[in-house]
Amino acid sequence: MLVVRPAGPADLPALMELAVLSGRGFTSLPEDRDVLAQRLQLSADSFAGSVAPAEAWYTLMLEDSATGRIEGVAGVRAAVGMRRPHFSFRVMTLAQYSAAIDMRFDHQALVLVNECGGWTEVGSLFLRPERRSGGAGRLLARSRYMLIGSAPLRFSETVMAELRGWFDERDHSPFWDGVASKFFRLPFEEADRMVTSTDGQFILDLAPRHPIYVELIDGEACRAIGRVHRDGEAAKRLLEREGFEASGLIDIFDGGPTMTCGRDNLLTLRASRVARVSVGTPDIDAVPHLLSTVDIEAFRAVQAHATVHEDVATIDADTARALGVGDNDRIRISNG
Repeated sequence: MLVVRPAGPADLPALMELAVLSGRGFTSLPEDRDVLAQRLQLSADSFAGSVAPAEAWYTLMLEDSATGRIEGVAGVRAAVGMRRPHFSFRVMTLAQYSAAIDMRFDHQALVLVNECGGWTEVGSLFLRPERRSGGAGRLLARSRYMLIGSAPLRFSETVMAELRGWFDERDHSPFWDGVASKFFRLPFEEADRMVTSTDGQFILDLAPRHPIYVELIDGEACRAIGRVHRDGEAAKRLLEREGFEASGLIDIFDGGPTMTCGRDNLLTLRASRVARVSVGTPDIDAVPHLLSTVDIEAFRAVQAHATVHEDVATIDADTARALGVGDNDRIRISNG
């Protein structure tokens, strides 16, 4: 059975392996042992409630309970942009009018903004290639919303997700090559590493202060604005199904889109309810549900068959064991 559970320091070897598999441009999963070790410790502290709610960063591991192998990772950051600005480019339309010739011209431009401060971010979603079918990705993605539902006041009313931008067949980012590198003048890998391993002061120092007219950007870089990486198309579809929409913001390094959804509009949570557990045998016609614990400190999530009648959910012993619950404990159930 696939189980989503909190990550901790002991998961460092598995997380490093996933980071290597994720490849270039996956900024939230850097190939940096020290950074990942700090991330895992912060996750453990976040689940334990020993850090301020706004500083919490929860990392979730997708584990095969039969083999013990970690198959994927995802994360929920309670609030971005609290210790340092969280910069994006907003794709805006700038109108210019000339009374002399009585004509108006509209120009698309990239404008540096810091609009996301305090928003909750769901991200770092990555699975081993062989697990990208059969529902594992959807389980892992939706478990993040069940986590939010277990303690909604720890999270913002706005939830955002940044998708990896487009990379060409040579594994180069056209947006980086054509736009961002002109300002930062670093190799992509170095800038990517500095995002997660430094305080980000270099972004504040070097990012463009004035609008960049899209018409002046070369073709490949222009076409990459707001375009999702080929490996991120499935993640984008999952977000759209959940209720996320394009925000008009893009990443300042690779041009990937930022999508947003209201916390209380997340489909998984709108289609969920809390029920009490009865450990037994679900009806033969029982359908799979997304099930999770309601206590964030002991969070677990699985996809399993359950029979739900009024406020009681009947689940089998294996499912109860995976969730760490017993008779009369409460769980959250979603069929969205």
